[in-house]
Amino acid sequence: MRIERDSMGELPVPDDALYGASTQRAVLNFPISGRPLPARFIRTLGLVKLASARANLELGRLPADKARLIEQAAREIADGQHGAQFPVDVFQTGSGTSTNTNANEVIANRCSLLAGQPIGSKQPVHPNDDVNRGQSSNDIIPTVLHVSVALALHQELVPALETLASALEMKSADFATVVKIGRTHLMDATPLTLGQEFSGYAAQARKSAARARRAVDALAELAVGGTAVGTGLNTHPEFAGRVCRILGAETGLTFREAANHFEAQGARDDCVEVAGQLATIASSLTKIAGDIRLLGSGPRAGLAELRLPATQPGSSIMPGKVNPVMSEMLIQVCLYSQGLSQTVVQCGRDGHFELNVTLPLMAHCLHEAVHCLANGAKVFAERCVAGLEADEVRCRELVNRSLMLVTALNPHIGYDQAAAVAKEALATGKTLREIVLAKKLMDAATLDRALDPTEMTKGGESALGE
Repeated sequence: MRIERDSMGELPVPDDALYGASTQRAVLNFPISGRPLPARFIRTLGLVKLASARANLELGRLPADKARLIEQAAREIADGQHGAQFPVDVFQTGSGTSTNTNANEVIANRCSLLAGQPIGSKQPVHPNDDVNRGQSSNDIIPTVLHVSVALALHQELVPALETLASALEMKSADFATVVKIGRTHLMDATPLTLGQEFSGYAAQARKSAARARRAVDALAELAVGGTAVGTGLNTHPEFAGRVCRILGAETGLTFREAANHFEAQGARDDCVEVAGQLATIASSLTKIAGDIRLLGSGPRAGLAELRLPATQPGSSIMPGKVNPVMSEMLIQVCLYSQGLSQTVVQCGRDGHFELNVTLPLMAHCLHEAVHCLANGAKVFAERCVAGLEADEVRCRELVNRSLMLVTALNPHIGYDQAAAVAKEALATGKTLREIVLAKKLMDAATLDRALDPTEMTKGGESALGE
């Protein structure tokens, strides 16, 4: 152990730690979950510190030698180095001050090593006066939250949803000629093609990707420049704009200074909006996974219109059983993500006066939801959707047995007579065709054209034969 000092006095710190006394106090104060903040959040914190140092250099607020050292140390953090030096628990001070201080100390001590000075000397770079210049935890942590989640959405979730959408579109094309029975209220309805059904799933996935992109846009405003309460005390008026420009150049995303810094620090409505988008995406993916699971139920006592790829044995007691495990995985991911999103909504209510004090928990929940949804969607596309096959014989069998083909007879014999035909067919086991011909309601040729299920999938009045 070595002795480090902060504003509260001396404290022993592990010799191999790049952090200092304030971080060690947080480690001792918050032994709660054993989970630090997400790695992407920490890497982005390094990036924001880099941008801040460069902006301060441009503004003449930091000498070049200090700014370059800070940039080098911050770049190492942004590149994923020194992750073990950020041990503070998610459940900590609600502003994330402990994590901001953690970064300041790690960067300052790393600068000391780079400059050949002893660790803990605060030479040539001071953690507060230099690394944190023009900043406060109250504007930096919300900034990191927005940038890191925007990057996760852009780099993880959007591509995964696009992959799923493409896989579903390919299956829609493959299944374009497979006629099957439709279902509403879980009951038989009029026919459609399996391709049409899958086009709906593909559209849901495309809309989900669009929602994820809108979520990125919702995070474009950054709180940086507001410092403690939104007034910008102790920072240069051009600091925030320069930081946003540098972050944009580093990430390829567009960021801008918050239009109102009091809103940007006192409220977290943008994050709540993102949580709503994630919950909607989870709802869409649940629908897709659930339908595919049901369509593949069987193989002999279920719907069995789809043959699901066999990924692993399904039972420890029933030989040969295969379960829809990929659908089950994705549904669980979605349930979990919706719970995380609801936590963010609850966190959004906890903005009192000039600061929301649930920032670390929001960061954890949003990153966890994005990460799990992205991986879940990608794996589902690759290990389930890509291997789906249609059982055309089964689909045809169910269409031919359906009583709802009678709907196409409405223009010919009217709703009431059509209903009577359907009820008689159900009661007697006879076909619709047999009953209509027996009652001499239609001639055979017109009836056959009307009951052609392929024509029914085309909509309009194509089944009338006129």
